[in-house]
Amino acid sequence: MSWFRTRNKITLALALTLACGANAQDQTLRVNYTFSGNSKESRIYLDDLNVIDGWAGRRVNLKELYLEGNGQIMMTDARTGDTLYRNSFSTLFQEWQNTEEATQVDRSFENVFLLPMPDAKAVVEVKLTDNCNKVVSSLRHTIDPEDILIRRIGQNPPKWKYLHQGGSPEKCIDVVIVPEGYTADEMELFYKDAGIAVNSLLSHEPFKTMQDRFNILAVELASKDGSVSVPLEGHWTETALSSHFSTFYSDRYLTTLRLRQLHDKLAGVPYEHIIILANTDVYGGGGIFNSYTLTTAHHAQFAPVVVHEFGHSFGGLADEYYYDDQYEQYYNAQTEPWEPNLTTLVDFGSKWKDMIPANVSQPTPVPVNDPRDMMDEQQREAVSKLPPVGLYEGGGYMSKGVWRGSFDCRMHTNTCPEFCPVCRRSVERIIRFYTEPVVPFVKK
Repeated sequence: MSWFRTRNKITLALALTLACGANAQDQTLRVNYTFSGNSKESRIYLDDLNVIDGWAGRRVNLKELYLEGNGQIMMTDARTGDTLYRNSFSTLFQEWQNTEEATQVDRSFENVFLLPMPDAKAVVEVKLTDNCNKVVSSLRHTIDPEDILIRRIGQNPPKWKYLHQGGSPEKCIDVVIVPEGYTADEMELFYKDAGIAVNSLLSHEPFKTMQDRFNILAVELASKDGSVSVPLEGHWTETALSSHFSTFYSDRYLTTLRLRQLHDKLAGVPYEHIIILANTDVYGGGGIFNSYTLTTAHHAQFAPVVVHEFGHSFGGLADEYYYDDQYEQYYNAQTEPWEPNLTTLVDFGSKWKDMIPANVSQPTPVPVNDPRDMMDEQQREAVSKLPPVGLYEGGGYMSKGVWRGSFDCRMHTNTCPEFCPVCRRSVERIIRFYTEPVVPFVKK
């Protein structure tokens, strides 16, 4: 019996011993949902349940959260009410609710979550929140491990191999890299592209220093067509994951809405986080917190973009750029964003206020032009003298009312060579959250 499935109160040392020694007996419960609604309404429906041998999720801090996300899922023991597992997430459905289309029509979106299989009956609760951190929809349902309609899957996993192995699976964060729009004859090209993604990711701090806490593998999934769909050009293809550009009519936004299709194809592979590489040179991508990263492998900016998008999907980092207030209501002025690299100053003390030197003004002045490639020599010199951490207005698609921690960062521009100190600290903390039994910054 793995330690996260027992109801006994045992010591942490014994728990860790059991966790490390019981990997073969662990199981994953995959819960499939449909989220639906419009700009004003959110509804959650249970679809079905699957069980898969093996558990690739975290084995520490199971009852805690590091980030709140735009939603949360929690499993409790049905008899005692004790919390067994918690996780947070964001979804394409919630992004779509901020679009013009959502004011005119109802739509549904697939969502898939991986949970440790409980030993006995458990209650699962899913909650969705709005940009005021208010719960707008929730669903509770009971899981019975003896339920004959929980379908076993994953007995015939696809071919896969490690590209980077930092340690044993039960002690590491498991990341899978998935091909999209690569034919069976292009798997060697995919492995080459996946290697570039791994090298780029592990060249950035804190991934570089903490790479022994990651296992990164690549899986072979062949598509019928050797490219991905570009609706703007009338180009539709038949691919393994049915991805396409122009998500929500945003030309560069590349996603897949077929999450069940994605997870079905990965069943039996040890994974917790997903990076999808698209076989195209069209610029674009997307990253959804605790869901997946999807980016284009043959664009000139591939290497920095895959790291940027993984900052979203793994680190929960927000975009730090803005579009002349195109999304002026994206963040609420009375609510502190859950993303660790943005603040509305509602609760700045919980963010990076402790990192700003005493002699740095708050807010911190910035040059007129932004980003850097628009600056003249005098402005570049001014930027070079800016403090490494401050309070710079503009971020999260809004030029006013939202602040970021550094003038430039991997989450701000593709030209910046690294994550800023604020983002680095947050990503380091989330890596520790996944791999260390006691961390002082988690939310109880």
